[in-house]
Amino acid sequence: MKNFILIFFTCFTSLSSIAQGTNEDSTFLNSSDLKISNTSVVYNQELEQLIFTIETKGMAGKSVPKAIGKMDGAPVLGYVFPTTLKSTDVGFGETEGIVALALTSHPDFDDTPLWDENADQNYVNDGVIWHPHWVVLTKDSRVAGGLAVKQFDPKNENVTLPPTNPGMPMYMDSPGFSVITKGNSIKVIVPAYRMKHKTQFNFDAVTAYMQVNATNSKYPMLGVYSVYSVASGNLSLPFTVKFK
Repeated sequence: MKNFILIFFTCFTSLSSIAQGTNEDSTFLNSSDLKISNTSVVYNQELEQLIFTIETKGMAGKSVPKAIGKMDGAPVLGYVFPTTLKSTDVGFGETEGIVALALTSHPDFDDTPLWDENADQNYVNDGVIWHPHWVVLTKDSRVAGGLAVKQFDPKNENVTLPPTNPGMPMYMDSPGFSVITKGNSIKVIVPAYRMKHKTQFNFDAVTAYMQVNATNSKYPMLGVYSVYSVASGNLSLPFTVKFK
């Protein structure tokens, strides 16, 4: 797994912008809100919860994408934890790729129909509010970031997704975990049973720009186009879970 990720890191640090245009906000590149200063995953043994944290040089979660008014080309900003977890640890069927916990914001659509993140009793209007997704990432040279969320044929009846998935033909789940932004940190709290009680794994932290593609089959449905910061510097997944 680590070898696969190191190959990907080499790709995304050497790739320039690829043919498909993006709706990336130009201020993201140098935003201190997206420059990672520290990361951790702490397992609270008493409460049996894992707290994933990314700390930034600025205000974590303050920067969000601007709406473009449509799904196709919709911008997605993410604080992402690539891990060495297996796909089956988080409710997917067995499949190859990098299992990552992505905290995302995207104002043009809502992909958490079971959850009301802004508590206004409207379940489909809060995509801009930071929320989590389990995803399986796979190498994809069609986008400048070198990765995309893994897709599958919607006719394939052998694909297993968690029941909280948003109904898209991708290895993506919308698990509804609590996301907390405060000062320079963004955290997500995950009950251990939602990860099959896996409390020993390696991880890294990344901030990235992603974008939806709903019309062009030459590109992935959700690809990574820019990477702003990597906690380890080389995406080697050197960090381990601390116990409390």
